[in-house]
Amino acid sequence: MNAPTHSMIPQADPGAGYRAQKAEIDAAVARALDSGWYILGKEGTAFEQEFAAWLGLSHAVGCANGTDALALILRGLGIGPGMTVATVSHTAVATVAAVEMVGATPLLLDIDPDTYTMDADELVSVLDEPPPGLPPIKAVIPVHLYGQACDLGPMLVATQEAGIPVIEDCAQAHGATLDGKRLGTLGTAAAFSLYPTKNLGALGDGGVLATNDAELAERIAAIRQYGWRDRYISAMVGVNSRLDEVQAAILRVKLTALDAGNAKRQAIAAAYDAALAGTSIEAPIRRAGAGHVFHQYVLRCDDRAAVQAHLKAQGIGTGIHYPVPVHLQGAYKDRTPLGPAGCAETAKAAGEVLSVPMYPELTDGQVERICEALRGL
Repeated sequence: MNAPTHSMIPQADPGAGYRAQKAEIDAAVARALDSGWYILGKEGTAFEQEFAAWLGLSHAVGCANGTDALALILRGLGIGPGMTVATVSHTAVATVAAVEMVGATPLLLDIDPDTYTMDADELVSVLDEPPPGLPPIKAVIPVHLYGQACDLGPMLVATQEAGIPVIEDCAQAHGATLDGKRLGTLGTAAAFSLYPTKNLGALGDGGVLATNDAELAERIAAIRQYGWRDRYISAMVGVNSRLDEVQAAILRVKLTALDAGNAKRQAIAAAYDAALAGTSIEAPIRRAGAGHVFHQYVLRCDDRAAVQAHLKAQGIGTGIHYPVPVHLQGAYKDRTPLGPAGCAETAKAAGEVLSVPMYPELTDGQVERICEALRGL
């Protein structure tokens, strides 16, 4: 097949998000720079208030990145050595890294193959009968993956009965809903990554966590800066994980476009769905009652390499989220406990998932080019 004569459409393009709001972002950056205050100032406080209001919670706390957001919640809840945290292996490694950052033991559960999110039945079973030899399970981190809710209903029932908190990993789910409620508002607390490619992305690193628990939010706000309540005096053991003022100013601008951006993602996904009808590849399955915001649009392919090659020949970039499950990566293999299912569905999915271009700044012409390529599968 001949090489494409047109330019490659990248799978992700964070620069396009900047260009779409360039004037407003440049003005916000200039305002932050002119202020002379660059860490934990007015921009950060305003972003926290605006993000919490958008989400529908009372408190948000900015931090350095999404990994730290999870770790800060765990620290704030007193989760650490001698405790197990149940999560999944089919996720960005950040989820598991955050558990180990606080000294806890991750227990990796399998996924539901239709939505790639935590198998709720397996979680219920391990809470009922924990795997032998593990410290007690003291928290659960379900990951809302690719922009879609996990099966949170039965998880919340089981964890409430067990008396343990649910920490929602919303790194890919800014604005997604379940039964009409925004994800991030259903558990004890929620962590959001603000990495540049996210639905709400900074132009650098950033993270934010949110909760309705005022005491927890206050404790975490101290922990993120050495445990200070009074400057230079650590009231508790803390870390250094702060969202800088320039990124906070940028995020305030980008937050104003988030809902419209999510609607555009949903429209693009609908176009892709239509293009795949009648092909050998099924459109991504939506959970009943879930509002999907398509951080990624993920195909499942028996012969992924062939599909990638076909799309590349048409000038369409692709990505794999994620090529190797956490439990099979060198840093974690053979030392990280797994649930009774052995992450079998996780390992299968890792060999078949493929992400196609998905961001609100895709032009109608680019979307049609991608659809044409999808129709040829």
